Amino acid sequence: MRELVCIAVLGAAAAANAQPVAIPPAPTHYMGREIAQTMHYTGAPWLVRESRQREEDCRLLIEALAIKPGQSVCDIGCGNGFYTLELARLVGPKGTVYAVDIQPEMLRMLSHRASETGLTNIRPILGSPVDPRLPAGELDLILCVDVYHEFSHPAEMLARLRESLAADGRLVLAEFRGEDPAVPIKPLHKMTKAQVCKELEPAGFRLERAFDRLPWQHLLFFASVPVAEDPE
Repeated sequence: MRELVCIAVLGAAAAANAQPVAIPPAPTHYMGREIAQTMHYTGAPWLVRESRQREEDCRLLIEALAIKPGQSVCDIGCGNGFYTLELARLVGPKGTVYAVDIQPEMLRMLSHRASETGLTNIRPILGSPVDPRLPAGELDLILCVDVYHEFSHPAEMLARLRESLAADGRLVLAEFRGEDPAVPIKPLHKMTKAQVCKELEPAGFRLERAFDRLPWQHLLFFASVPVAEDPE
């Protein structure tokens, strides 16, 4: 327990002591989409609500990721660790899960829940709005569940996420389906598949496959591709 809590505290301290990085003003819109506000940590109980499995089929989402023992994966916007803990079990003691959030309160909740399970392969990271502070070129999979649409600086975050992927790594986005009016989520917190691709493709990602069997969400797997340079 103490080890995991210390990791979270040290991660936060390292971020606080790091060289200051100028964070540009957050845009209100990105490529025609209004950016949603980040869910406040006081809303964390919604992430572990009893009805979540029935509504979203979280077990099927995890199964679709095909996580393997020993992998290095990341849960971006990990919150209180709903998916982080299951990812940690799947990668096993030889794997690592980087759990990134921009709210230290969320990381404290995650650390408390993880310590109760005895999992020691989770690395909490206090990210910034423009940088998840992940190791470069190491991650086999980066998972963003219902969080990409809340990135206040999408372009900067996508660039950093792309840098952190291994050569055959994948960025996976789960987003509530904006095309489906029957999905009972506020429109601001939904995205169409077309909009997701519109934003990720210029950032150097190619949609490799879509998993379409979840009740409410798109599950989209992106590979990294070379970014075309602007002509001078």
